[in-house]
Amino acid sequence: MEEIIENIPVKRSIDKTALVTGAGGYIGGQVGLELIDHGYTVVGVDRRRRPISQAWSSTIESSFDSDQTLDFVVECRPDIIVHCAGTSLVGPSMTDPSEYYENNVARSIRLLDVVRKYQPDAHFIFASSAATYGNPDPSVVPLNEDGPTVPISPYGWSKLMFEQILADYARSYGIKYTAFRFFNVCGADPQGRHGQEKAATHIIARYLESVINQKEFVINGDDFATPDGTCVRDYIHVADIASAVRVAIEEGLQGVYNIGTNQGASNLDVVKIAEQVTGTHWPPKFGPRREGDPALLTASANKLMRDSSWRPRYDLYEMIEHAWEWYQRDVI
Repeated sequence: MEEIIENIPVKRSIDKTALVTGAGGYIGGQVGLELIDHGYTVVGVDRRRRPISQAWSSTIESSFDSDQTLDFVVECRPDIIVHCAGTSLVGPSMTDPSEYYENNVARSIRLLDVVRKYQPDAHFIFASSAATYGNPDPSVVPLNEDGPTVPISPYGWSKLMFEQILADYARSYGIKYTAFRFFNVCGADPQGRHGQEKAATHIIARYLESVINQKEFVINGDDFATPDGTCVRDYIHVADIASAVRVAIEEGLQGVYNIGTNQGASNLDVVKIAEQVTGTHWPPKFGPRREGDPALLTASANKLMRDSSWRPRYDLYEMIEHAWEWYQRDVI
């Protein structure tokens, strides 16, 4: 079937349209590619244009709650809304919480209200975060969705608040939603089409940029209550995140789900594997802890694997390998 969206002819093998907010970003971009690869019509929403934008069936160069975006929801009634846009990062939220509550809660409610009024049958998928768990007791790690959620940053609270809003809207208005709590997202598109932009803040990106640019690499904190003193995290490939979103759509998942690999790696583990991937020896230096960083944060993704056909495909070596391949392109 072929149709015209904003004067662009689109061949469709699946008769569903997905609106992806934050489509120019790291996760939103990969989600869009996954859906396009599987025959969906994807309309990408982002305030800025990146090379990845040419992959979309159509683009809206605007914020996710702009009149232009909301008019699209009203007039075109997309079947799926994947809400990846928002303000991220724990550290900056500690000094500027207003932006996080405005973008991640207030403006997101504006989008959600238009969806539930004009396209109540849409499947709303929300990019949440492991930051909703705060600084968990090591005895309850790996974390499951029913465990305590006590965020220690405005970023984490903003994500948890919107999860609660989605649950309330589902109960009162019957909306369909899936909230994915992403753990540490890394890697790059296995086909080399998309990845993180330069100056990313995540440890793998920072380490690889340090190697390429021959600059000092600093690990934040070496005095955590972990085996080697550095933070332990659950790393998940961005392509596995994207496939989970597609599976949620196709298998009708509803509710809150962790996305992780059920295992953790310390910051020093990451460095060791990155040295193997890059074939270099670039020892880190240690700096002070960052405010809001928990010592141990790993996921139990058993609920997602029990309720769906999704399984993580990539291990940490492959995650770093794909990121390294991406960073050696003209992105630094």
